[in-house]
Amino acid sequence: MRERRRDNRWQLAADAVLALALLAFGLLATPLAGANQPGSVPVDAACRALLAVAALALVARRLAPLATLAVVTVATSAYLVLGYPYGPVQLAFLVAGYTAAARLPVRRAGVAAGAALAVLLVHVFWSRGPEPGWFGILPASAWVVVPFALGVAVRVNRESAARGRAEAARRRADEERLRIAQEVHDVVGHGLAAISMQAEVALHLLGKRPEQAEIALTAISRTSREALDELRVTLGAVRRGGGREPVPGLARLDALRERLADAGLAVTLRVTGEPRELPGAVDLAAYRVVQEALTNVLRHAGVAEAEATVGYGGDALTVEVLDRGVGGGGGAGHGLAGMRERVTALGGELAAGPRPGGGFRVAARLPVEPVR
Repeated sequence: MRERRRDNRWQLAADAVLALALLAFGLLATPLAGANQPGSVPVDAACRALLAVAALALVARRLAPLATLAVVTVATSAYLVLGYPYGPVQLAFLVAGYTAAARLPVRRAGVAAGAALAVLLVHVFWSRGPEPGWFGILPASAWVVVPFALGVAVRVNRESAARGRAEAARRRADEERLRIAQEVHDVVGHGLAAISMQAEVALHLLGKRPEQAEIALTAISRTSREALDELRVTLGAVRRGGGREPVPGLARLDALRERLADAGLAVTLRVTGEPRELPGAVDLAAYRVVQEALTNVLRHAGVAEAEATVGYGGDALTVEVLDRGVGGGGGAGHGLAGMRERVTALGGELAAGPRPGGGFRVAARLPVEPVR
């Protein structure tokens, strides 16, 4: 609100400067124009007063465009009917006509322009100075039609740009909602898969080896707590526009490996190349690809081991997850599609499919800033 008031003050000041400039120009240039128009009435006090009314009315052109056009039209028509010379007074009329067309709805602006033209044409047939007659209709009409057409074009372009900005904002909001949905899917899917496996282990051991069941139940508690914390951070980004805690990244792969080990999946983690700081989006995408791929191994592959490799290259980061299961570590549903969307959105590539010797492979390549 405060910025809008400040903008209004600046617009009012700019319009005041424009009005004063047109008034000064009119007072100086109108006598010179009259010297080259034989038969026109010499400049006098009434002429200067009408020039002042037409010019100074433009101070309110943006606040009240219709009223401004009415005042300027009456002043200009009276000026011409009294026989004063053509000249700077028409500039004020052109500005008022343009402003009305640019700021009013097209229908109202068209009605106002038609009324202004009717008033302006009075001097064509009745004037104390030269009477242009029928030949004066065309040029007089041009004083109305040209600024009207220009103002409507500006208004249409402005509205089109505003619609484009609104559409872009809606697209950004939709993309953000999709991103949050993917985050929630990854967090909840991984957490529930790990908890499910740990619960099955606990149920299996509860009657035979209670002490082992207690370890599994403790792992369920830790996994659920970590998943809830991560989900809280993710949803907090929706409310605050950003999380207070850092988003997940490759630095949390060790914690991920521990959670999966508690669930019964032993993960061998390898890192090649020289680890370095990555862009946040790349770091998160790489972590989510590894997390989702390993979660799918846990759900579908029917094996107790998997391998994950992170490779730091000169201009790209690669991640690869391998298993030797029989159920297809790629899984079903939206997991693989979500991984591919994450990677391709960053200009990368993702490949997923069965391995020739059995099992499943998920590999992603994400471009990063080249090492100098």
